[in-house]
Amino acid sequence: MMRPLALTLGEPAGIGPDIALAAWRDRRALALPPFYVIADADFLARRAAALDLAIPISAARPEDAAAVFDSALPVENLAQRATASPGRPDMTSAPVAIASLRAAAAAVLAGRACAMVTNPVAKNVLYRSGFSAPGQTEFLASLASEATGKLCKGVMMLWSPQLAVVPVTIHLPLAEVAQRINEDLIVETARVVAADLRDRFAILAPRIAVAGLNPHAGEGGFLGHEDDAIVRPAIARIAAAGIDVRGPLPADTMFHPAARAKYDVALCMYHDQALIPIKTLSFDSAVNVTLGLPFVRTSPDHGTAFDIAGTGRASPASLVAAIRLAHRLGAGKGAAAIAVTG
Repeated sequence: MMRPLALTLGEPAGIGPDIALAAWRDRRALALPPFYVIADADFLARRAAALDLAIPISAARPEDAAAVFDSALPVENLAQRATASPGRPDMTSAPVAIASLRAAAAAVLAGRACAMVTNPVAKNVLYRSGFSAPGQTEFLASLASEATGKLCKGVMMLWSPQLAVVPVTIHLPLAEVAQRINEDLIVETARVVAADLRDRFAILAPRIAVAGLNPHAGEGGFLGHEDDAIVRPAIARIAAAGIDVRGPLPADTMFHPAARAKYDVALCMYHDQALIPIKTLSFDSAVNVTLGLPFVRTSPDHGTAFDIAGTGRASPASLVAAIRLAHRLGAGKGAAAIAVTG
């Protein structure tokens, strides 16, 4: 029996429960691989009832999930109870979301699940509970480091059939980006990206395009010195490591079809430089993939959407794309020819 995917609940007050239920409801039409949800089973049953979804829920261990999947939604029941209402996080939200993450990481590290898919969390809710990691990516990297005894650097990649992007810096105010960019950060990020594109995505010789930090990649120093002083030397080091890399390139000419055909991933200097183009091109089909971990982790490329939680209006399309990609990567099939529908 194939190993299932471990799917976290995410923020209980958000749309994570809604889209997890919707994905299982549509499992046959979409030919989805088996997954199980790590959640408070009673909470999930209440949300299903509120959405008027007649979905049977069955308590299941990861080992039993694939056998159960066709007839019921397998749920690994958490000891933590969830009481949050749609759109209204409460004191149970953070403990449940964190416990679900921990259980999923433990399952993939132990080989009980082939990969993990994480539903969106509300970072401000986690932070108020004392959560110290910047986000799920960094938290999972710390769990992997603790479990393996090796330092794991989690790198966020947004992937779609049309475009893949990696932001070198992620959740930083724009005013701080130039101070945080340095050669070592760019080089290490590129090395992680190249290794995972080769080993997990089955791209034998990954091509990386690096965006400049400043407009026109600095215009020879007239629009900022960072591209010549930091980005260009970093690219030279990446090339010296045997990686196919080019840049720094003006970001405003990197994302049209002819430009995209020349690379496999765009390495961008900050959050919006990477996420605006991919969300413009692939809003419903983009997937958040964490590179640099000893297991596969994907996630929908959207937030908790508190305003539509519990209404039945949340689309499971990005979660479906994340499930499909996690399954292919977890099974060692690379990412080629994935049909993203739903």
